[in-house]
Amino acid sequence: MKKLAMISAAAIAVMSAAIPVSAEDTVLYGTMNIPYTDFYAAEMGDSAGEVDAVTSATKNKVLKNGEGELFEGSYNNGEDKILGVNYPVAISQADLDALGENNYGFTKLDSAPEAYKNVTVKDGKASFSAVQDAEPETANLGVKLSTETPWGDYLIDLTDQPEGFDTKYRGALLKTADGKAYAMRHEQNIWRGEIAWSSGIKTEEPHGNQLDYKLYEGLMGSTVKQIVLITKKGYITVDTDTYIPVKFAATLTAENGNAGTGSTTFTAESVPADYQKKYTVADGFTVTDGKIDYTDAKPGSYKLTVSDDGKKYADLSTTFTLETDAVPVQYKDGKLVKADDASDADAENFIRNLSKVEVGETAYNASGRGAVKIFDENNAINFDAESRNGKVFAEGANGTYTLKITATGYRNPLTVELAPQAAETTAPVSVQTTAAPAQTTAAATAAPQTQAAAKSTTANNSTSAPQTGDAGVGEIAALASAAAAAVVLTRRKRSS
Repeated sequence: MKKLAMISAAAIAVMSAAIPVSAEDTVLYGTMNIPYTDFYAAEMGDSAGEVDAVTSATKNKVLKNGEGELFEGSYNNGEDKILGVNYPVAISQADLDALGENNYGFTKLDSAPEAYKNVTVKDGKASFSAVQDAEPETANLGVKLSTETPWGDYLIDLTDQPEGFDTKYRGALLKTADGKAYAMRHEQNIWRGEIAWSSGIKTEEPHGNQLDYKLYEGLMGSTVKQIVLITKKGYITVDTDTYIPVKFAATLTAENGNAGTGSTTFTAESVPADYQKKYTVADGFTVTDGKIDYTDAKPGSYKLTVSDDGKKYADLSTTFTLETDAVPVQYKDGKLVKADDASDADAENFIRNLSKVEVGETAYNASGRGAVKIFDENNAINFDAESRNGKVFAEGANGTYTLKITATGYRNPLTVELAPQAAETTAPVSVQTTAAPAQTTAAATAAPQTQAAAKSTTANNSTSAPQTGDAGVGEIAALASAAAAAVVLTRRKRSS
């Protein structure tokens, strides 16, 4: 059962307006393709104005407007523009006749819908009322605002949604404390239940689409009091008190440093004079203007955030990397394990920071969007791994492969040569080479191996930062079995 939402007296008057009906003039229910400007005119009140169509560089998404699809309820030009909303309407037969061929693609419905817009026609021009919804719904949702998003300057995520909550919005409005309303459109603003927009700082999103920010400049520095979602069943209203902090074009950069105990520097340019700076990184870090000091910091990527204690401006942030020459892992018995001279914590840190795995000539992301899980939860190679282009290991565990394993914060990758395994073994034989090119071994042959056990140490790589794993001079222990192959561990240093 819907709960009655609080709406203005003006809105009630619009919503309760009935279409005059006489015996000679019946009311028809159907759907129409309503341009954004016309769709939102009665919803926005005094804020009404031109609401642009959306031009998209990703043309295939524009066409996904069918039931259950990405932009359900929108309509387009069949090519690269989303023009507005396909929504239920009520119109008299006389007014529909007056529209003639310009009837907004009217398609008759068999029965009255749960929610609709009244259509009236004067001098051949149609006007659309606010949504007629007898039981508008209120939803007690969380409102999470982010000022860091690839889709513009701001993004609102509605949290704590109940099961079955309708995120296929036909439209959405942000209503602010100063009485203004801002209309949101598909793709640029409405995306999988999220609402994003540009207010003029970030004006292009990752796919190359230009963001229309003029409509939303006034949102910056305002307080959103109400989010009104328009679904095919009517209104869902979310009450909130969300301040939209002011963004500005500034530059924040931080230099990389050596892991361990030390310091690095950063610069912040074009920051407003009244920005009350507060710095944060992580535990063990101390930040003053221009300098970041740290103690016992592990290799990896870190985020520097500058926030405004005055609560007026949006946060600034950047990332920097603390690095080491050490490689605290080795490949042994079919999995990544700690190197002989490394601690468990150092090995875990390397594995946690895996960023890329190259198999032959093909590189796969090990983390983030589009990541391919080449190592499983036990850090063993997953020979069934697949990317969007197919199997990573085309010949499975019986193939010969070269793996280069890279982790953020570690200058040197771990390189592993895999040779075919015999049927009775549990892991492919590995051949790991040292940093010296001349030490590449010939053990990675097509001949099946009968053992995967190996022992290796590596040369020490000195660095000004404390090491997370020491490397020693390579000593290769001969395998006991005559059928076994030598295994040598290689760590190639990044060329200077």
